[in-house]
Amino acid sequence: MPKIAKPLSDLIESFEKLPGVGPKTAERLTFYMLRVPQSEIQFFADSLTNLKKLTKVCDICKNVSETNPCPICADDKRDQSKILVVEEPFDILVFERGGKYDGLYHVLHGAINPLENIGPDELYIDALLKRTKATNGHTVKEVIIATNPTMEGDATAMYIGGKLKDINDKILVTRLGMGIPTGADLGFADDLTLTQALAGRREL
Repeated sequence: MPKIAKPLSDLIESFEKLPGVGPKTAERLTFYMLRVPQSEIQFFADSLTNLKKLTKVCDICKNVSETNPCPICADDKRDQSKILVVEEPFDILVFERGGKYDGLYHVLHGAINPLENIGPDELYIDALLKRTKATNGHTVKEVIIATNPTMEGDATAMYIGGKLKDINDKILVTRLGMGIPTGADLGFADDLTLTQALAGRREL
């Protein structure tokens, strides 16, 4: 690579660390930023700085929010008897965008993946199990497992299903139904597909 200014090479290197961004894309993004007004660069930099500084992990559902508890957990109009379990906070946005689900959520922050040394203890599974045992005036009647339809997501779903049935076999444990293709990511599913998957969920 020809010798370039260190601020440019540092930014290229930073972009390359992002998922799905290769060297060429990192270079294009960096040189694009050179043409952007300083005010927009500053806004971008401030947004990155505040990403972790001004967000919190909800003590209840483990979603990322500006408040603790998050607005969904604090909303008493939500159906307290249902918990939909997802892998990442982004997945909540996907379901909320559709506007068809009115229950609560629980974010695992990943999926069981032995090859990456991610086991059940590295995820927020114990926190989910505690939520189903806690009463707080509400009874959890159904846990909908909406992990991605991958090997890791399926293994996580089976593990959680087994644990929940050991704790309370009266809780209905379901998995998203047809509509989400195997190996897909929920983030790429459209609203209609997610609605059909929720409606067609099956018992584990």
